[in-house]
Amino acid sequence: MSFLEIAKSRYTTKKYNPNLKISEEKIEQLKEIIRLSPSSINSQPWKFGFIADEKVKRELASVSYFNEQRIIQASHLVVFSVIDEIEKFEEQIQQNLPEGAVDYYNTFVKPNSDAEIKSWLQHQVYLSLGFFLSACASLGIDSTPMEGIKSEEYDKILQLDGYKSLFAVAIGYRDLDDANQPLKNPKARLSAENVIYSI
Repeated sequence: MSFLEIAKSRYTTKKYNPNLKISEEKIEQLKEIIRLSPSSINSQPWKFGFIADEKVKRELASVSYFNEQRIIQASHLVVFSVIDEIEKFEEQIQQNLPEGAVDYYNTFVKPNSDAEIKSWLQHQVYLSLGFFLSACASLGIDSTPMEGIKSEEYDKILQLDGYKSLFAVAIGYRDLDDANQPLKNPKARLSAENVIYSI
């Protein structure tokens, strides 16, 4: 299947089949793919939690607003978190990135306020989200990206230290009755003329 065909068929899943689980082989592929996500200067200010344990999944579902049922039904929940301590991030890049990348950070990012630096770090995690959703679709896995979570509660449940939960993605296989799938609810997008221009 071409990437264009994948883009046309991928959708935000609203209802999962709880009896279908993603194989461990595919989960390992997803873990390696997400590890390889792109980020500015290869900054990688993230951690990704793959939650399969049903008890923990239900705890997280209970602090996920209207996404509760999707998380319970899904095979796994993937939690995307960002490093929340600027000094810790700076230590990480000093140890792992080449001098040119560190110089870029020190020249263009570090002079900003803490809030602006943290916003820049969060943007990198959002880059990984698009990469991950595409990877899921390429493997025939359905997904639901969710910002509707109580981040502080997630952090407590997952005992995140120095990281902050930003959003989560439920993954699994759709219920064939899911009314949101393109065969039942065709994709609605703005026309190319409205969103694309060429020079």
